[in-house]
Amino acid sequence: MSTPARALHDLLEPVHLVTYFSEEPTAQLERLGLRGYWDGYMAGRAAPLGTASAAVVHAAFYNFFPGEVARHVPRVWRVTTPEEALRARQDGAVLALRRILGPLADSPGLAEAADLATAAAAGAPVEGRVLSAALQALPAPQEPVARLWHAATVLREHRGDGHHAALVAHDVRGPEAHLLLWASLGHSPRTFGRVHHRPARDLDPLIARLQGAGLLDEHERITDCGLALRASVEEATDAAARPAYDALGEAGVARLVETMAPITTRLLETGSR
Repeated sequence: MSTPARALHDLLEPVHLVTYFSEEPTAQLERLGLRGYWDGYMAGRAAPLGTASAAVVHAAFYNFFPGEVARHVPRVWRVTTPEEALRARQDGAVLALRRILGPLADSPGLAEAADLATAAAAGAPVEGRVLSAALQALPAPQEPVARLWHAATVLREHRGDGHHAALVAHDVRGPEAHLLLWASLGHSPRTFGRVHHRPARDLDPLIARLQGAGLLDEHERITDCGLALRASVEEATDAAARPAYDALGEAGVARLVETMAPITTRLLETGSR
């Protein structure tokens, strides 16, 4: 059953996803001297933490394999600064959103959605949520498209921090979360996009641990126990995300849903690309 927190996540997530799916953010980050998609991803997403070590960034991101973050952090901070990376990431996201949304980008509805989402982001409790706290501490942009993207990003990482806490509580470690998610959708867990290139020596121990816990069967398909665990994690994630929207009240939530609907529809049509 969808909860208000889940419904709002589904509406706002496509705004944030242009950060990873569209060309403009990567291009803006490459102009700083960063090399390719993953340099830009690591620098842009980690930038709110300042020049944090690879160990800290790895912990905040949670579901990367050991060493993946360290291939980029702290090297990216010898090329650019967190402040420059933050600006490039935001500028690229705004360019992408304006290209995709067209006239919607300058509509009164988007400006209202940006204000409502910003109110939710500013009021989201951040105790125990390091990445979303770092983002929340940044000044909210004034330009409406940038304002909406920033709010969606704060709320996305707020939900993500709560999701990581739920995974820890359920003893689902790092990339195992990707394997379980993909298996729950009926796919071979080894074919998930973020892990499919990893050698068997990396994936075999993760699969074996999930099988030992009764979450995957001998054919690497998700079990009823695995599905129940996934449902429990998502329920806990929704519960942890809910307080971000409490300040809006029922009327504010309803209005955010209404104003976001055409924006999200357009982004879904393009896959946020």
